[in-house]
Amino acid sequence: MNLPIRVESPAGSLARTHDLVDFTTAWLRNRRLSPHTRAAYQRDVDAWLQWCARRDLDPLAVSFLHVNEYARELESIVDGRTSRPATPATVARRLSGLSSWYTFLARLGAVAANPVAGADRPRVERDHSVTVGLTADEVDALLAAADADDGPQAVRHRAMLTLLADLGLRVGELVGLDVTDLGYERGHRTVRFVGKGGKPRRRALAPGTAAALDAYLAVRPGPPAGPLFVTSTGGRVGQPAVFRLVRRLAKQAGIPAWARLSPHSLRHAFATTARDQGVPLEDVQDAMGHSDPRTTRRYDRDRHNLDRDPTYAIAAARANRR
Repeated sequence: MNLPIRVESPAGSLARTHDLVDFTTAWLRNRRLSPHTRAAYQRDVDAWLQWCARRDLDPLAVSFLHVNEYARELESIVDGRTSRPATPATVARRLSGLSSWYTFLARLGAVAANPVAGADRPRVERDHSVTVGLTADEVDALLAAADADDGPQAVRHRAMLTLLADLGLRVGELVGLDVTDLGYERGHRTVRFVGKGGKPRRRALAPGTAAALDAYLAVRPGPPAGPLFVTSTGGRVGQPAVFRLVRRLAKQAGIPAWARLSPHSLRHAFATTARDQGVPLEDVQDAMGHSDPRTTRRYDRDRHNLDRDPTYAIAAARANRR
């Protein structure tokens, strides 16, 4: 962040001796966050400070009315990448990061109160997600397109898509993997990573998933340590490259919604397929790293399928008793 704004505020001497960069750095260091979440929070605060600077507002003296004005502006701006305004969930997430920042400042005495706490935040429908999902057949078609790809990075692409599909990883978790995160535990091939909220996670690798990784590791360029997925020049593969890969292969696979897909579509497909195969909700929740089972249910696109209606299980059990 390049906004070393010094402020004169009646909130206390702390605000007069530290700049906003120091506050933000201290806040991020105080939180157990994954690198991806840390970067997202940094962007949220940067955007807010720039908005305040354009209006000559002291960020340490704003009220909930200013936050409301900022939120309404976020809701109206069209995203150049999607050609659509930000969703309520996106705006709510940005305000959530900003609220955490102000809560930290309030604890330090830099502000009298958190102005986001009294703001009018967008209502987020907990039972709905705007992410475009994939059926199990479409996931198979996507992986088949990766198999048929004959480019120089085809083996890497297959390994990345397999991890997204078979483990339901977030894209930040995928690109953040290092070679040393792969291992063995009690007879299982495993992968360890830092999930959302800075939580250390471990997952098992199915034989097919491990085989896709082994095929990539056999041709992976560069030193044996460092980033797992690397570019031709040895750098870490970035998230935008994975977005482009998913859409390119989805288009080749003939998936109608290819232009609106994202790596997160595979995460949704993981949850839906796991539940459809009878995996208990709590096991899917643990695998995905969700703290709230309602989040996991939102990812399950087939949860309203009448084939799952408990009435069938009740009737079958009664018939068996008779």
